[in-house]
Amino acid sequence: MKYKSPDSQGDILPNLLGPTTEKQINVSEFEGFLKAEIYFTEKLSARTKFDVKYILGLHNMALSHLYSFAGKYRDVNMSKGGFPFAAAKFLPETMSEFETGILSKLKNKYESQEDLIKDVAIVHGELLFIHPFREGNGRAARLLANLMIRKAGYETLKFERVGKKEFEEYVKAVQNCANKDYEKMIDFIKSIFPD
Repeated sequence: MKYKSPDSQGDILPNLLGPTTEKQINVSEFEGFLKAEIYFTEKLSARTKFDVKYILGLHNMALSHLYSFAGKYRDVNMSKGGFPFAAAKFLPETMSEFETGILSKLKNKYESQEDLIKDVAIVHGELLFIHPFREGNGRAARLLANLMIRKAGYETLKFERVGKKEFEEYVKAVQNCANKDYEKMIDFIKSIFPD
């Protein structure tokens, strides 16, 4: 099971495709995120502003063909591996604070790679820690990180470098973000930054 939540009923969430296999759902989700990546990359410009509306739109485009909750905050509490994500009933306020405290302070242009890596790490870690959606949080956070990197003129992050050991460090880095400790996430983003 991917997550633990009060309504967990197996690995397949209720969806708009009708009865399907887990493999069909995975393919459909993959295709949706690929479509969103192409669309948002083509629309990317120096004036692109990464805010909550942008994140909701990204998630909606990726999954609206599949889930009625696409682009909307989850209404159930969730945890993974005993680690609880932000409480569902506070998500509008939590995301508003994320926007005010972090997203609104992002630079429009980065003079140093170090500053870009730090901001990508903070945004990525916080979004994963908040986990605002019922499904697709990791993919939405990775896509947003890549869009931030592309806006700054770089190729995408090298998530394919992440093996089992690195993934365990990645999970710890996300958990540290709960305490506003971003050092592990900064190190992680550095380790997959394009050469």
